[in-house]
Amino acid sequence: MNRLALTTAGAMGLALLASGPAMAVAAPAATVTTTTTCGPSGLQAGLMTKVCAEITGTSVVVYGQVGLAGPPSPGGPGPQPQQLITTLDANVVGGQSIGSSPKYVNFLASTVRVDGVSGTVACGDTVHAAFGVATYPWAPRPVTLDVPVSC
Repeated sequence: MNRLALTTAGAMGLALLASGPAMAVAAPAATVTTTTTCGPSGLQAGLMTKVCAEITGTSVVVYGQVGLAGPPSPGGPGPQPQQLITTLDANVVGGQSIGSSPKYVNFLASTVRVDGVSGTVACGDTVHAAFGVATYPWAPRPVTLDVPVSC
């Protein structure tokens, strides 16, 4: 086959491919990242507590954490089980409530995550979250967090 025939056959093949049905190429999906922000820790009921918010786009999940304030005393009896009364609240600053979740939580020694509040907010809003922990005879001293939702 000479060069002219080969070039002509190649051009005709390309023309046939170009005139065929167009195939859609899927655009890559936009990745949405989750950002976790936690407020400062605070002591409540003799335990270390903090409140955190996970933000994915306009979805917000608020949770609290309860852990030991320090290592147990060497040679001591170890941590005793405690029944805690927790309250988790979240709202849009100057706006609607995202939710409130009072719960009883059993705590022994390992860090416990307390879930219960989630919702959707508008871009640019600021979420205010509070997490309170109480057990007899200690009243709650809620830890708080203010975090903007930037989309």
